[in-house]
Amino acid sequence: MDQEIDLINKNTRNERIINFFKKNYKIFILSISLIIIIILIFFGLEYLNKKKNIKLSNTYNNIISSYESKNKNFVIEELKKIIEQKNKTYSPLSLFFLIDNDLITSKAEINNYFDLIINDIKLEKEIKNLIIYKKALYNSDSISEDQLILILNPIINSNSIWKSHSLYLLGEYFFSKGEDQKAKEFFQKILTSQNANEQIILEAQKRLKRDLSE
Repeated sequence: MDQEIDLINKNTRNERIINFFKKNYKIFILSISLIIIIILIFFGLEYLNKKKNIKLSNTYNNIISSYESKNKNFVIEELKKIIEQKNKTYSPLSLFFLIDNDLITSKAEINNYFDLIINDIKLEKEIKNLIIYKKALYNSDSISEDQLILILNPIINSNSIWKSHSLYLLGEYFFSKGEDQKAKEFFQKILTSQNANEQIILEAQKRLKRDLSE
């Protein structure tokens, strides 16, 4: 008797499952189709992005390797185009090349490109902090202390690996202006900072002992 009841229950369950699938087969087919489409789109975009990065890499490397033999205006315009493509790797590299080789003299234009990279590209946190630090370093000889601190605030208020570099930059900035007390405060902060660079610590200690000891 118990076996017969179990068999009936089993058949009833199977029938319910079959009926459920019959009633909802369109939904299942649609769901499976959507999953397949999403997977295809994902891999398609990955392929296109990879292809785009390879093309951009080749373009960047060709420009840099032939820099000495090419017209400077050509190099400048091509690197600007790469920056404006908002690529995580080659946009920053292009900007740094323009700066390092003094190819753009307008600080306003350089700062616009810094802002584009910092604000419009989804960068890894520490890469973004490096570029913020580079912006501060680039502008440190021509802006006020308030402006310099404003640029560096996201770094000095964090535990970034670039925090000690930023504090050292501020210390040197105030030291160059004869504001020894402010300079001393920033150098001392380096000695107690987490993730502080060892070489930066040594340089801060030298500055404190040699020039800012009481």
